[in-house]
Formats: sequence, structure tokens, C-alpha cells
Amino acid sequence: MAKKLVKVGIKRVKGFLYYVDKKGDVSCAKMARGKKKGGSPKKVAKVGIKREKGYLYFIDKKGDISCAKMKRGGKKKKK
Repeated sequence: MAKKLVKVGIKRVKGFLYYVDKKGDVSCAKMARGKKKGGSPKKVAKVGIKREKGYLYFIDKKGDISCAKMKRGGKKKKK
């Protein structure tokens, strides 16, 4: 289960990808479609959350920042 970290309330625009960047802020970039290239990222909200290893950080349906523990499974790779 995911837990909500920060209530931001971002209003999404169609055709843009919203994500939590390395600095813990919310950024968005125009998605590439067909032959059209994507755009450079723009900062939407400055939050500055501290990220922990082993967790996935994302923007939920309500536009808030949430995190969930990453599932690690599958077979080991042979050398």
C-alpha cells in the first residue's frame, strides 16, 4: 500500500508527464508522441522531500506526493 507524504494538489494537463525529481520537487515534461519530440522538464511545485532507498515516489490521482515500498522479486540472473 502507498502512503501519502505531502498534499500538493497539482492540476494535471493532458499530454504532460508529472514526476518527483531527484531534488524531491514535482516536475513535468511534455510527452513525446510519434515523430514529435518531448519537452524539457519544468518545475511545478517546490516541495523538497527526502527520498529513501527502496521506495517508489509518485504523484497520485489527487495530485499529491505518495510513496510505496518497491517489490523486489523474480529470478536471479545467471553469470
